[in-house]
Parts: sequence; C-alpha cells; structure tokens
Amino acid sequence: MPLTLSLVRHGQTEFNVAGRLQGWCDSPLTRSGLAVVRATAAHLAARPVAAAYVSTSGRAQATAHVILGRHPGAHSYADPGLREFGFGVYEARPEGELYARHDPNEIYPGVVAGTFAGLPGGESGREFHERVRLSFARIEHRHPDGHVVVVSHGLTLRAYLGMVDPRPVAPLPNASISTVEVDGVGRRRLVSVGYQPPLREGVLPLAGLAPIG
Repeated sequence: MPLTLSLVRHGQTEFNVAGRLQGWCDSPLTRSGLAVVRATAAHLAARPVAAAYVSTSGRAQATAHVILGRHPGAHSYADPGLREFGFGVYEARPEGELYARHDPNEIYPGVVAGTFAGLPGGESGREFHERVRLSFARIEHRHPDGHVVVVSHGLTLRAYLGMVDPRPVAPLPNASISTVEVDGVGRRRLVSVGYQPPLREGVLPLAGLAPIG
C-alpha cells in the first residue's frame, strides 16, 4: 500500500480576513474558519491517521488540534520546516503595501518554484523551497505506507505540490485537503488538490478567502 499524504491548509484567520500578510507572524482562527476546520476534521475522521506533521505556527497548530481530536492515537510532530514563506519587513502589513512594489503574479510563482529573490528581513525563495523539500523528504522516509496528515500553509503546500506535479496550482482554500500518494520506490502521484468538505447545515460558507499564509 502506498503512503497517502493528506495536506491541509490551516483554517481562516483574522489576518486572512483583513488582507494582511501572514508568513512567520500569526493570528487566531476566526469563528467561521474554525467551523470549516471542523468539517475538514469530520471528513478525515473516516480513515485512520498514523501520524501528523504540523507547522509550528499557532494557526496550523490550532487547526491540527481539531483534526487530531478525531484521532487520539496518532503521533503529532511540530516541524518548523513546514512554516509559511517569511515575508520579512512586510509581515502583518496590508498586502497592498507589498503589491505596490512587487507584482504578486511574479512573487508567488517565484516563491513556489524557489526562484524569488526574497524580501528584506525575510528568506529567499531558494531557502524556502529547500526547507520545504527537506521536511517532506523526512516525512516520506519515515512513513513508507499508511495515512499521514500534514497541516501547513498555502505557499508551503503549493511548493510541495509543485515538486510532485509541475502544473501550476491555484491558491489553496483555507482548511482544504490536497492528497498525494507515494509508492514504495518514492514515486509521487497527485490525487486531488484543494478539496473542501461540505459544511454541515446551518453553517455559512466563507467568502473572500485570502490566498496567502
């Protein structure tokens, strides 16, 4: 049986709603964001989870806490290599301040591909890409089979998905699930991208999802 990776982007946060850049900085999950995370957790409850690897950021940890509440026996590991891209001096600033100086249609593809030069006080795309590659390589090495959940961030997960399949990936919705299978000789297969489990009746869908962080 292959290794199945369920890649979950963290739930919607206050900075997502406010349109603020959120890389290494953090903000709490919103009430609506938490409701969507619960739907994701319910969907993932159908299959046993051997382990979870989680970004050290608080928003990812909060998301994983809800998911792993359905899997009390799963081992959980905090991995700093799964953090979001570091925006340096632009952290927590309105996205418009960055976009006034840099074209987002160049920034984000460059970050995902590892070619973006970086921002003052932050990290380069090459540094980001390498730490993401190493983190996923460790996960794949430790788990030759089974079901592993990875809770991380939009650009981080897109960087890994780009290593699996070179076709461009659109921004991932908050709390969405992307699935990758890895066989016994390390061949990866992209199964699905950005799946959003249905919300239970009475919960309103989110609007205006921010693509970053």
